[in-house]
Amino acid sequence: MTSRDAHAAAPRCTFIPPWLAERVDGPEAVARDEAVRRLRSLRGLEARAVTAEGVSAREVAAPDWTVHDAGSSTSLPGAPVRRPGDPATGDVAVDEAAVGIEATLRMFLEDLARDSHDGAGAMVSLTVHYGSGYNNAFWDGTQLVFGDGDGRVFERFTKPVDVLAHEFAHAVIEHTADLIYRGQPGALNESVADVFASCLKQRLLGQDAAEGDWLIGEGLFRPTVRARALRDMAAPGTAYDDPEVGADPQVGHMDDYVETTADNGGVHLNSGIPNKAFHLAALAVGGRAIEGAGRIWYDALVGGDVPPGASFATFAAATVGAAGEHADAVREAWGQVGVEPRSGPRSEHGSGTAPRRRLRVERSGGFAGLSEVAEVDLDDAGLGPLVAQAVAPPVPTGVRVRPDMFVYTFTVEGREPVQVPEHLLTDSQARLVQEVLRRSTEA
Repeated sequence: MTSRDAHAAAPRCTFIPPWLAERVDGPEAVARDEAVRRLRSLRGLEARAVTAEGVSAREVAAPDWTVHDAGSSTSLPGAPVRRPGDPATGDVAVDEAAVGIEATLRMFLEDLARDSHDGAGAMVSLTVHYGSGYNNAFWDGTQLVFGDGDGRVFERFTKPVDVLAHEFAHAVIEHTADLIYRGQPGALNESVADVFASCLKQRLLGQDAAEGDWLIGEGLFRPTVRARALRDMAAPGTAYDDPEVGADPQVGHMDDYVETTADNGGVHLNSGIPNKAFHLAALAVGGRAIEGAGRIWYDALVGGDVPPGASFATFAAATVGAAGEHADAVREAWGQVGVEPRSGPRSEHGSGTAPRRRLRVERSGGFAGLSEVAEVDLDDAGLGPLVAQAVAPPVPTGVRVRPDMFVYTFTVEGREPVQVPEHLLTDSQARLVQEVLRRSTEA
């Protein structure tokens, strides 16, 4: 059994949106009262930068965590290299992950009384140095995993501490509302992860909501890329504009909602709408974001009024219901992005049919939300046998797409598209992707 096969049973949640992957990767290519009291005395983590390397480490009592090193392989979890109480290793990614998880766990414990991602003190497992030049980070249902970036467009994914908080928040979401990762519930999944990521960043910098910059993934792009960050919660669609990676395509109002089959129904594109709503709510509520609007969003998440298929309107209603004296302010924040809070189980998953000309291979999803699409003419490409092996099997039923996971869609004329999460790619499908993307690049 190959390492790919051995890991196939473990679903993943990834960080890069598909439209960035299209331009960047090319063909090679996330508590109990006693615990809260115990950690109150550890408050005041000093930080003078928003990157994990600028965060001062302090001992955290619980829950437990382990950082592993994959050694540039894709075998998980890798070798254990650092645990609580261990000194810094000198490996920047390992130490950033250690400091970042301590800070994240502390915030959830102290401000939200949540003990680890499952609320019951589960040990947190992290892996760094995943893959070679891997431009992503993800939560796979068991593991927080971080690539080193390609060194050309992206830095290592442990560098901005909010990336780690984002992936950890996906784990929290899975253990609470368990939002489906498609369409509007998927965009909510992405947005709530950004909410807690921004809350952590502001907490480390000692900022209140009005002082925060509301940038997600600041420092993730290399200095040569014209970008402030990966996303801007205060101004969706303005985080970057670069000749190579393109312009930030996020939207911030329902008037601009994107209907698409890529990126799991536009989860990274449309998450800008609830992101902007949270930013507005946090300013209106005031104070530290995690103690104000962040607490409201968390109470909504765990309060039982957010079903897995929640629409924006359903989630908005849950936040208004959890807002108490701030209900009007929260309702107004949602109204400013075109969402009318509405209770009910209505689900918005997105719809549509991918084009069916020639052979089309699309990679979407990931933390940066970039898509990579390639098409070849089957009559000229000589890929028939490989296509038959890779695309003929029916789509598995019950396969769960995790947040920030790369998803591959194979479309052959006359057949239904076959959509496969990255971790479930067969060897034949992986070879097909490599060959199609190579030929497209050389064309």
